[in-house]
Amino acid sequence: MEWLMYVSVAIIAIAFAVLVFYIIQTLLSLKKTMENISTTVEDMKGQVEGISNESTQLLHKTNKLTEDLQYKSDRLNSVFHAAEDLGYSFQQLNGSIRKMSDTVNKQTETNDENMAKAVKWGSVAMSFWQKWKTEKATEGQTEQEAK
Repeated sequence: MEWLMYVSVAIIAIAFAVLVFYIIQTLLSLKKTMENISTTVEDMKGQVEGISNESTQLLHKTNKLTEDLQYKSDRLNSVFHAAEDLGYSFQQLNGSIRKMSDTVNKQTETNDENMAKAVKWGSVAMSFWQKWKTEKATEGQTEQEAK
């Protein structure tokens, strides 16, 4: 029975050795995995820093573009205000021209009436003058015949 105990201890020792061997294999595999993870993390860290730098540069460019766009927009606003003022000036000018045109039309109508009256009176005056001239000529002939 003693030999059974030795055999049992030997089996336990072999089992323990196999267990230790597989634990060592597992730990070595885990070590390689951890090294790979570490390398991957380092690579990712570098890539993240690169992306971070690119993002920062992109943000700076975006901010500059935004400022430039704001500046140009402000400058363009003054052009639109000037165009609006110009439109208002044209409206006022059109209104003034319309008023002046209406005034000229009214004056023309008034002057047309006055001209018609003047022509009528001129016609009457010419008739009187012709009549007077004819009468004077007739009187002159009558006087010459009387002599």
